[in-house]
Amino acid sequence: MNCEELSDHYELYAMGAAGEPEKSEIREHLNRGCEDCMAGMKRARSIASFLGGTAPPAAPSPKLRRRILASVGVEQRRFGWAPFLAMATALSLFAAFYFSGREREFALTATSLRDQLGRQNVELTRMSEAFAILNGPDTTTVSFGTGKNTPPKGRVFMNPAQGVLLFASNLPQAPKGKRYEMWVIPKGGKPVPAGLFQSESDGTAMHIQRGSLDLSATAAVAVTLEDEAGALEPTMPTLIVAALQ
Repeated sequence: MNCEELSDHYELYAMGAAGEPEKSEIREHLNRGCEDCMAGMKRARSIASFLGGTAPPAAPSPKLRRRILASVGVEQRRFGWAPFLAMATALSLFAAFYFSGREREFALTATSLRDQLGRQNVELTRMSEAFAILNGPDTTTVSFGTGKNTPPKGRVFMNPAQGVLLFASNLPQAPKGKRYEMWVIPKGGKPVPAGLFQSESDGTAMHIQRGSLDLSATAAVAVTLEDEAGALEPTMPTLIVAALQ
């Protein structure tokens, strides 16, 4: 396989999730010093390292899992009367659950679990969209905040077909009633709103604005702090400016 065919598998390889034969092919390219694959893997490893802390696992806690299993009478026993005892326990627990008015508690528990799984699916979709922009052959990268003593710092990735992806660090969480708003600033034109976002408690942030983008007509990407409903044009001082060369 050539480097172009392997490029879509660099991130999976960096995270230890690449399948065969791609895994062996990438390893072979790296062992023989392939410059394209080495450069691609360097970027993939930095991305995997950056994204590793942005999406905490959404697996249910052991306590929540035990409550759900107990509510329907699932029990594990080792031998002998295990099937009969499990069935009897399930029936007695179900009856106790039903007649003691715990239906609402069970519904809340199930809703909580569905919400956790839903958030995980949303995060996986965001990661997929981010990788699509990062791996785009026409993606342009611009850094901001370098050489400054004060935050924030990070990078903006712009792809004509996929949209804009922003990574930031040292960006405090927006206060109550406020949100960060990204802007795409055309050359000689007014800033165009590009979505609202909030940073994480550790000061990191990732924001994606999908859609086509005319890079030749774009001067910069900026971020301001606005009311949580957003604004049609910037009303607050600019916190981030990533200018195209």
